[in-house]
Formats: sequence, structure tokens, C-alpha cells
Amino acid sequence: MPDAERGPPPVVALLGVKKRFASGLEALNGVDLRVERGEFLSVLGPSGCGKSTLLRIIAGLAEPTAGECRLHLGGAPGKAAAGRIGFVFQDPTLMPWSTVVRNVELPFRIGGRVRAAERERAVAALRAVGLAGFERAYPHQLSGGMRMRVSIARALVTEPDLLLLDEPFAALDEITRLALNDDLLRLWEEHRPTILFVTHSVFESVYLSSRIAVMTPRPGRVVGELAVDLPRPRDRSVRTSAGYAAICERVSTALAAAMAPAPGPCPSGRR
Repeated sequence: MPDAERGPPPVVALLGVKKRFASGLEALNGVDLRVERGEFLSVLGPSGCGKSTLLRIIAGLAEPTAGECRLHLGGAPGKAAAGRIGFVFQDPTLMPWSTVVRNVELPFRIGGRVRAAERERAVAALRAVGLAGFERAYPHQLSGGMRMRVSIARALVTEPDLLLLDEPFAALDEITRLALNDDLLRLWEEHRPTILFVTHSVFESVYLSSRIAVMTPRPGRVVGELAVDLPRPRDRSVRTSAGYAAICERVSTALAAAMAPAPGPCPSGRR
């Protein structure tokens, strides 16, 4: 089929991805998943199901034991496009000895280019996450939510095509978490990077996403994908709507089914 008829390739295509560590631990067992350009996809599953491992494979921080991870970023396929990826870890991973703005400039410093233009982009990224005026502060002077905002600004400063977020709000209090959910949605609406968001919260995944992939317990694999057809732009009123409640129920049911133990063999002589 001609490319024009197939449409644009997915930003990420995972084909039968497996991961077994040297210890023998099998983290992933045959993950198939496509992430389309510009979508907000959440990967939902229980703790320890391999969600973080999956993100690390996509980011090029780990290699699959079997299967294939295909990237198509910035108009170029393959590993050479990995520089177009932003990664937000569970912990903000900030350098405590550096100011907030120097933490955000880190990707440029690693690349050996910090000029006036890069400094301006770092300041603009902080402004975008609501931290204007905190450029000269140090991480220990910030709250947990503010440190995570710095981490998000650092991931956004290079204007990535693909943004990977690994349960970034899991350790925060509920009020801060809701606020950062809204901030992330606003940033996505404004810049439209492709987002792959890992979470174990049904309610968070439904509020944020355009689509949800449900994983089994370890060894993880994707056993269901659900579209989230709530209207956009979204605000907190969505959380009290009947449509939101109905989708949360569907996703909860899918997650419960994914976590149910596989039926074992029938005892001898019984059916």
C-alpha cells in the first residue's frame, strides 16, 4: 500500500517487545503498542508490571531482549531520532547544587551549547510551568510540586516530539497532583507533543488521556486499549460528569480483568 494511503507512521511502534533481566526477572512479555503523533496515551497497570521498563526501552535507556521498538521522530526514523525525546522520571532528579534555571538548561549543557538563545528558552520553559521568578532559587527551597514543575520544564526545553512521563505525580499530595494534571493538559494543548504517560491511577489516566493502554501484572503486556472521548479542553468539572464516571468504570473493569489470575488446569477427573 502506498505511504499516502497508510497515513503517517506512528511516533512509537512496539512489536513483540520482551525484556528479561540478567537476574532472570521477566519484566515484559510480548508488548505490542502504537503511539500516534500528537496523542496523549496513558499506560495503566499495577505497580511492578514493567511500565517504567517500557519507557526506558522507548527512550533508548534499555534494550529489549526480543522484539522491536521503532521510533519516528522529527521526520526521521530510528535511533538517531532519540534526541527528540523528553523524559520526566518519578523523582525530579534535580542537581541540588545548581539553580532552577541551570537545572533546566542541563540538556543544552550536555550538548555543549548554552548561549543567549538557550538561556531564554530555559526561562520561557519555567514561565510555561508557572515558575517565573524562581530562576535563581535552589531545589531545596522548592516544594515537591515545584520541583516536579522544574523537571517538566527541563523535559520541555528542547521542544521534544515525544514526552515520556513515568508516574511523575505519584508521590505528591492530591491537591498538588490535580493542579499539575491541569498544567500538563494545558502544556499539551499549547505545544502538542506526543505524550506517553505511565500511571497506576484510573482516575488520572481518564482525566488526562485521549487513549489508555492497560497492562497485565509482570511480565507485562498490553491486553486492552480504550479510547477516552471526553470533550477538550478539559477542566476539573469533567471529573464530576457522568461521562467521566462511565469511562472510569470501563477502565476499572478492564484493569481488574487484566489483573485477574489466569485459570489453572482443572483438577484430575473434574471439568
